[in-house]
Amino acid sequence: MIVVEAVGGVAILGALTALGFSVKIVREYQRVVLFRLGRSLGIRGPGLVFINPVTDRTSLVDLRERFLEIPRQTAITQDNASISIDFIIFYKVVDPAMSVLQVQNFAAAAQNVAATTQRSVVGDMALDDVLSKREEMNASLRIRLDDVTERWGVKVTTVEVREVNPPSGVLEAMTRQMSAERTRRAVITEAQGQKEAAITLAEGNRQAAILGAEGERQSAILRAEGLATGLEKISTVGEDLDPNTMQLQYLEILKNVGSSPSTKIVVPMELGGLIGGLQALLPAASNGSSAPADTGGVAQPASRESPARPPQLDPGTRQSSSNGR
Repeated sequence: MIVVEAVGGVAILGALTALGFSVKIVREYQRVVLFRLGRSLGIRGPGLVFINPVTDRTSLVDLRERFLEIPRQTAITQDNASISIDFIIFYKVVDPAMSVLQVQNFAAAAQNVAATTQRSVVGDMALDDVLSKREEMNASLRIRLDDVTERWGVKVTTVEVREVNPPSGVLEAMTRQMSAERTRRAVITEAQGQKEAAITLAEGNRQAAILGAEGERQSAILRAEGLATGLEKISTVGEDLDPNTMQLQYLEILKNVGSSPSTKIVVPMELGGLIGGLQALLPAASNGSSAPADTGGVAQPASRESPARPPQLDPGTRQSSSNGR
């Protein structure tokens, strides 16, 4: 009886052990590649996966994105500059069966492929492009690595170059170039500032001149309008004045003009009228000498006769008179 119980316990224990080896729990981000008697039966998971512990073998694959650090590699650029570069590869498994069947150790294979690919990419670029065009170099590395790893069922998602170390001589030249470039930018910025200041000042002067001219024009227009209005009012008031008032006002103006201390010559309006009358009479006087005696009762000035010439003597008489003397 005791032997039977012992055998039963061993059988139960063996069954539990076999059940433990026969059941596997696969997480959501994992897959199991199942092999039976050495032949691949496909991918299992996620969840519970039942296998035969005697004939089946499994290989667990992680589908999450992972990274791989590529150690520092020395490469020569297109212009024969020796530099050292280290970068990181981000990848993920897209085909678990191929990642198990096509490559034995993906990490080691990826490091070697990345090193050779990095030397090839850097060799096609100049030093200035390697230092300044990181995005282009990253994209080129990713494309070339992805072409290789695609047959392994692995997708290279990102390649990031962390550090580029050029030779010391190149670093010194870069430092001098950076200093010269900053000096050039400072000079250009200062020149642009002076140019903009001069343009702004000239624009301000032009605006001030325009505003000043506009103000003077408005002022002249207002003065002219005021003068026109004043003259119009004077004309309106003068129409209602009698001649005596105008004469008195004229005499008052002559008095004020004559009382000022400056030297001046005042020609009254009467003198101008008198001169005009004389100019009208002179042609009439010149025409009156040839007119008939009958002038209609108007006395005419006497005509002016030429003076009588002295009598001319005969030459003989002039000689005798001179001798007699």
